[in-house]
Amino acid sequence: MKLGIVGLPNVGKSTLFNAITQAGAESANYPFCTIEPNVGVVSVPDKRLDVLKELYNSKKVVPTAIEFYDIAGLVRGASKGEGLGNQFLGHIREVEAIVHVVRCFEDENVVHVEGKINPLSDIETINIELILSDAEILERRLAKSIKQSKGDKTLGKEIEMLQRVKVVLDEGKSVRTMDLTSDEREFVNSLNLLSSKPIIYCANISEEDVVDGIENEHVKAVKEFAATENAEVVVICGKVEQEVAELEDEDRQAFLEELGLKESGLDKLIRSSYHLLNLISFLTAGPQEVRAWTIKKGTKAPQAGGKIHSDIERGFIRVETIAFEDLTEYGTMSAAKEVGKVRLEGKDYTVLDGDVMLFRFNV
Repeated sequence: MKLGIVGLPNVGKSTLFNAITQAGAESANYPFCTIEPNVGVVSVPDKRLDVLKELYNSKKVVPTAIEFYDIAGLVRGASKGEGLGNQFLGHIREVEAIVHVVRCFEDENVVHVEGKINPLSDIETINIELILSDAEILERRLAKSIKQSKGDKTLGKEIEMLQRVKVVLDEGKSVRTMDLTSDEREFVNSLNLLSSKPIIYCANISEEDVVDGIENEHVKAVKEFAATENAEVVVICGKVEQEVAELEDEDRQAFLEELGLKESGLDKLIRSSYHLLNLISFLTAGPQEVRAWTIKKGTKAPQAGGKIHSDIERGFIRVETIAFEDLTEYGTMSAAKEVGKVRLEGKDYTVLDGDVMLFRFNV
């Protein structure tokens, strides 16, 4: 899973990236200090893996992971090549979802590229650039389809769909706001439009607001806007996340509790990412390793096995599966089998989050 962290310059993108990946991307109080996208791979926290490690006495734990791309700050006119516009837009096309960091804190020592703190204006600036870029791509695709339709009458539905998307873009709206059927969504996704990508608005607040537990007016405005796009909102403090990242594991929870926080911003961001992209994890366990695998909700057993190795999907016979909660309740697979909690499932089985699975296959 690849997530692109975007935003105007100096909103806290690289600070957030440094904190959640501990990768040390350069962070400075001026635009464009991030030229090439920094990439950080983050393990997805999953306490179930530690439990399984104890049950199976496994040698190692392998969590699933997310790749975060810290992409250069955008400015007005990026779709026309302003700033690092063309590079910025190209990098966004490579990610599955966008984490749009929005500045929701006041700090006279950190300059704002637009000269004032206005998160809705910041959101609009980036969304408009994505929409303008999409409109240019769509115009070319529509012209090509219309030309080809003279010799291929089957393109009528495609042209109709492209025209529907064009209307939305011409109205200055993101394609993600469209109400589409699953087939229509599949076609629109194939266009790889920037404004159709799922988005999480990451409201970056001050340390004072964290301590006070206050949801400021900037955050409220972001949440109201996000609701119009069915987008996710995560409220974090980049500076706090940096402090958390520098602590040892055993000290992190105590530090968060001191601030009145139940979890880190990274945990909230990962949870929102899974929800936004409709993802779940299934688990495999044995004496060598326990491991989490990320799949789309609704994935069938053979395709889930294919995440482990293509041979499993190709030669799938059946899968032995048990819910994580059932396995931990009875302690061992053999004990769970005695009470009928272990099931043999075939190729039509839809994998559920937390399924502990053993695949049978033959190639």
